[in-house]
Amino acid sequence: MSDAALVSWITAALGRAPGDAALYRRALTHGSHGGDTYERLEFLGDRVLGLVAAAWLYERFPDEPEGALSRRINAIVSRETCAEVGRAIGVPAHLRLGKQARDDGAVDSDNVVGDVVEALIGALFLEGGLAAATAFVRTNWSGRVEAQAQAPRHPKSALQEWAAAHRCRAPVYTLDARTGAHHAPRFTVSVALPGRADAVATAEGSSKQEAETAAARALLEKLS
Repeated sequence: MSDAALVSWITAALGRAPGDAALYRRALTHGSHGGDTYERLEFLGDRVLGLVAAAWLYERFPDEPEGALSRRINAIVSRETCAEVGRAIGVPAHLRLGKQARDDGAVDSDNVVGDVVEALIGALFLEGGLAAATAFVRTNWSGRVEAQAQAPRHPKSALQEWAAAHRCRAPVYTLDARTGAHHAPRFTVSVALPGRADAVATAEGSSKQEAETAAARALLEKLS
């Protein structure tokens, strides 16, 4: 991709013309590509996103206790949510991947796309400070924040509560399979409520935690 094309996309996607195109090129570069990668920028952007989201939620929901705010922020900064934002602004088409990683489907990985979104936030912060990062986050996460009439419960916590309320034993999660390349793994996890043959569900994810969350969500939907 030429510098001109990168600058055009960054300006449209992030709402700010980049001063240093190389910084954003690095934010889009996966380890499989070679050279400088997004990892340090992703480390920074993850913390910036957390700070921006925490300050936003503190302001937006002044009457909520810490526990409710924690549930909200966990949903906002999750890898799945970051990947959704990344796809919405066109990150996959601009990823810099090695051939093997691309062939292995890294372009569709929540881990990769989500990490790059955090790296882009890190780059924004370095160039434009907290104001630029805040503007980007509030623009692209606003629908998700406003759609939460109540603080969401994590599916695994909700399933645990359902089991207790219905006098069932605690959910048991089992890792059924791990497939895919090292940089783009897929995990298959099943969850069951011991003693209830009908209370079993299976799901996949790009991490063990993501697969467990998806399985818990699937079982809750089945039980409801």
